[in-house]
Amino acid sequence: MTISDANTQKVERRIRYYLKQNTPFITPDNAKLIGDFKKEKPSAYYYDLKQYLYYFSSDLKFNHRFGDETYLEDYPYIVKARPIEGDNKHAILMNLDKHRHFQFVDDPYSFRQKKDMLVWRGAAYQEHRREFMKAFHDHPRCEIGQTNKPAEDVVWQKEKLTIDEQLQYKFILSIEGNDVATSLKWSMSSNSLCFMVKPKFETWFMEGTLVSGVHYVELKEDYSDLDEKMDYYLAHPEQAEMIIKNAHQFIAQFQNPKVEDAISILLLQRYFELSGQL
Repeated sequence: MTISDANTQKVERRIRYYLKQNTPFITPDNAKLIGDFKKEKPSAYYYDLKQYLYYFSSDLKFNHRFGDETYLEDYPYIVKARPIEGDNKHAILMNLDKHRHFQFVDDPYSFRQKKDMLVWRGAAYQEHRREFMKAFHDHPRCEIGQTNKPAEDVVWQKEKLTIDEQLQYKFILSIEGNDVATSLKWSMSSNSLCFMVKPKFETWFMEGTLVSGVHYVELKEDYSDLDEKMDYYLAHPEQAEMIIKNAHQFIAQFQNPKVEDAISILLLQRYFELSGQL
């Protein structure tokens, strides 16, 4: 496939990032034929993968796992997310559930126009999210709350905020859930400053390549430096705006649909070549 509107080296770099396996392998007995790949849940994952398997012969075999699980197998398989640390070469990243995760915004507010506060909304089913809620729900500079269903009888259970409502705050918190934070992409495309603990999981967005202090503001695991970081960037808005600019430049590499399609197809082609099927 010819990629006329993208730098070939950048495309190759991304393919090698998503598919770190670089030696031939044999697909195990539980591999699935493309021709036998029927609709399965979650359906968004199915359609996102089927879209690119369409370009290959129905007698080719592949292994995959849908959902938020991030444990590693002992053979190459296709997933949405994987751990950043450790030997993750068997987990091959595809852009799955992309319409939920890959949302970008056109922010109408400049950083300096926004409220001097931090915002977060989301489900808090994981213990690390619950601990954050307990510790900071009454913080005077935090507009945070969980939107669990069914609603829980806790003071930090709140109504949802739209993305536009969240864009009115200078600082947007990103907290990983079972894997990555769904809000990370749109918050980094905004004119707000993204705050988060160093990410532990990565997807098609290549979270493992994000650099603290360049693309986002890194917080301690217990968020004990939250006030310190807010104070610093309120006092140095020009530095906040530079990080926001860098985040926009990072986002830009994912915003050409033709290039995204080409990378997905070339990645699968390499998978089938390495498995000796092409």
